[in-house]
Amino acid sequence: MSTSTTEQLTDGPPTRRTIEFSRMSRRAWLVTGLLVLFQIVAFADKAVLGLVSADAIPELGLTTVQFGFIGSAFFFLYAIVSVITGILASKFSVKWILVAMGITWAVLQFPMLLGGGAAILLVTRILLGGAEGPATAMSLTSAHTWFSPVKRALPSNLIAAGSALGPVIAAPVLVWVIGAWGWRWAFGVLGIIGLVWTITWFLLGADGPFRDRRDATVKTAVDEAAAVDTDAAEIETSAVDDQQPVAIWRALLSLTFLAAVIGGASNFFVQGFLTTWLPQYLGTVAGLSRTSVGSVTTVPWVIGALVLLALGALGHRLLKRGHTAHQAIAVPFGCAAIVAGVCFVAIQATSGTVAVALLCVAAGCSLAYPMTAAAIGYAVGARQRPIMMATLGGLASFGAVISPILVGWLMSHAGYVSPPKGVKPSPEMADRMAIGVHQAFTITGLVLLVGGALCIAFLRPERLGRTLQQRFVKAG
Repeated sequence: MSTSTTEQLTDGPPTRRTIEFSRMSRRAWLVTGLLVLFQIVAFADKAVLGLVSADAIPELGLTTVQFGFIGSAFFFLYAIVSVITGILASKFSVKWILVAMGITWAVLQFPMLLGGGAAILLVTRILLGGAEGPATAMSLTSAHTWFSPVKRALPSNLIAAGSALGPVIAAPVLVWVIGAWGWRWAFGVLGIIGLVWTITWFLLGADGPFRDRRDATVKTAVDEAAAVDTDAAEIETSAVDDQQPVAIWRALLSLTFLAAVIGGASNFFVQGFLTTWLPQYLGTVAGLSRTSVGSVTTVPWVIGALVLLALGALGHRLLKRGHTAHQAIAVPFGCAAIVAGVCFVAIQATSGTVAVALLCVAAGCSLAYPMTAAAIGYAVGARQRPIMMATLGGLASFGAVISPILVGWLMSHAGYVSPPKGVKPSPEMADRMAIGVHQAFTITGLVLLVGGALCIAFLRPERLGRTLQQRFVKAG
């Protein structure tokens, strides 16, 4: 964008513009930093179930299938609440939606600290999943109100990296908490952290100047490009905020949106395994100690964060050079998913350290789901963006509903039975777990290959935006 943000927001003298720009820039990155922390908390909440599995399963008297069901239950309300929240965010301040979400997350952690059983764990995970379902969509929506369209790739991927950093930070801390105070305190610590974040956001969080393009106080050079050029194949990326409201169901039924859903679902499929079964797999099949499990569990998430940061920097550069969101965001996402798929399939032909390394790379490269949400946001205007992002997240989350149950069923079908508390699985049981999980890896690899290829071919938000503006703009 050729016109600076300061010139968009004020008609004052140059020195005043410079001061205003400096304040805006600092506030934008402060909000982005808080949103990164928000994502860290959200994904720490997801990861805690896998970290307590070795202690919680025998104490609560659960089978592997039952525990897998509880892992999947986290995503039962994900879609419903995501869609509802997306609609609300198109009408109300995202700041207050995030406050409500943060309070809910924190409160729902404490019942397990206070002695809740299997039924309480199931109910709280269902409710917590519903409350966390819109997290990525709302984080991206909030960040996008602070940055112009061609500058959104980097903050979007920083927020996405926060998702990957959640388990990285949480795993060693919570493993220590579990060892020192017991597994129930893992939930209590997360509840306290959630309350601290919510208070901080209440004091410092806010919606930015790109919240509503119809706001008369925000004037940009993009306003001049608001008119649709019927000869062009795609909306200008810099003008996406100026798109008129459309019949949103047309966008949701498009091939572009379907590709984003399948691509995102492939990533959620992996998340379901990582947050439910990875720690137990590393402890049983790989034979790692609890301390080592806490360390190795973080590796896929570290790789995921690095991949997201690298792709964010690449996308930022490409967008500034005039490339589309398809080229700058969707294609890199699809390539990462394909790399992950190949690695998951290849695990079958390896063992030992090589297999663990491939697993870490595969899992790390398949944690880029927020890139699909960031890309699809370019297909509609600012007001309808949270609806698209949240609906995408809700539908894609079904991948995480399926995978924990599927892995648990495959393990059980292979003959694996969880041992009593304090008893290590026998070598035979470890082999049976490996058979079941490795079958799941093959399925996961194929899902990622399909999802990545579809995003490369069809996740073209600017082209969808052009079609929507030409054919389906709401009357009046």
